[in-house]
This record gives sequence, structure tokens and C-alpha cells, in this order.
Amino acid sequence: MTNVLDDTDVQRILAVMAHPDDVDFGAAGTVAGWTDLGIEVTYLMVTDGDAGGFDDAVTRTEMAALRRDEQRAAAKCVGVSDVRFLGYPDGRLEATLDLRRDIARVIRQVRPDRVLMPSPERDYRRIYPSHPDHRAAGSAALDAVYPDARNPYAFPELLADEGLAAWTVREVWITGGPAADHRVDITDRFDRKVNALRAHASQTGHMGDGLPEMLRTWLSANAAAAGLPAGRLAEAFQIVDTA
Repeated sequence: MTNVLDDTDVQRILAVMAHPDDVDFGAAGTVAGWTDLGIEVTYLMVTDGDAGGFDDAVTRTEMAALRRDEQRAAAKCVGVSDVRFLGYPDGRLEATLDLRRDIARVIRQVRPDRVLMPSPERDYRRIYPSHPDHRAAGSAALDAVYPDARNPYAFPELLADEGLAAWTVREVWITGGPAADHRVDITDRFDRKVNALRAHASQTGHMGDGLPEMLRTWLSANAAAAGLPAGRLAEAFQIVDTA
């Protein structure tokens, strides 16, 4: 991609994801690179991930609290301190007007140059990133970017009641979709990605040494698709110009 914003021209980035750990599976290495450059990154998790995990003895309320803590710990591994949660129910997410408003609110609060989000499209070649919650979060987030957050007539209560003026996001990065057209070499930040994912112990603790092996398989394929030398690792995105 030649029309991607240069990171030196980006001050703030908002990552909108369905569940705790989504951003780390899809983009933790890239996020670490952004924060290393001094870019302010905010995480917005639409659900608390209360339907995830492998221990039936843990209630959904307990799981939600656990996964919030895990996401905060994972964020620290890649230099992110601002982690927010909307608290929508895990496994039942829909791209409603209420969700669009809630995401648009945070866009107007953070005023990001770039928004990272899951793909609203289903990938039939690799189904796992196409979880219904991922697609709903991606659809609502993209609609919140355009047209909601930038349109002063959309959700006028955000301005009237909360003083949040319209804001135009310049660029969207989509992860987990079928049409990736941009790859970021994260080889030197791979260990930080692994550490971030290990912080999600309720989700990855059972994987042991299989976790980095699985990640290397995915990331090596991304790097090969980008024409990078053997041994390099990359995360993949689709870039949407929304300026």
C-alpha cells in the first residue's frame, strides 16, 4: 500500500474490538510499534468477554472481571494504558444504533487519526476471525467512523449533552478480514505480542509452547505474502481511506 498514512503523521489511534484478546491476536506487534513511536493508543473493548474461557466453575460475572484485568495487563505489554469497556454481552453482539452511538462517542472523545477494528466481512477461507461478534463490532465501528462521528447531525445528544463535537477519522485499519492489502513486519516485537497474549491466561493458558508456534505459522504466511525474507513475521490489515 502506498496511500497509508505515515506513522509520523499520526498522533492518536483508537482500537475498537469485540472481545479482550482480539487486538492482541490481530495487532499487538503493530500496536507496540506505534507506542514505541510515541503515538497515543486507546483500546475500546465492546464486550467484556464474559462468554469465553475453559473453566465451567467461573461465572460469567467473574469471567468478565477476569478478562478486563487480563486485557489491561496485556495492554501494558505493548505500551497501552488507556483501556475502555462498553460492557455489551459477549456472544450476542449486534450492530445496533446504540452501539454505533457508543463507539462514535469514544471516537469524539479520543479524536483519533486512525481506527483499528475487526472486519465486518466473513472470510470463508479461514472462518475463525469471522466470529459474529467480530463482524458486528467491525460493522458498527465502521459506521461510527463514517458517517456517525463526523456528522454533527448524527446523535446530536453527544454534542448537546456531552459537548462532543464531530470528528473525522482519517484512516481505518481492518484486521481479520479476507482482503488484506498491507502487512507490518513485527519480527522484532514478536516476544511482546506473545507476552500480551499470555496475559490472557483464561484464553491461552492451556496452549503452552503451542501459542508461539501457532503465531509463527500465521505471521510467517503474512510475511511471505508481503514478499518479506524467510524468517520474518508480519501482521496483516486492510486499509480504508476515510479522510
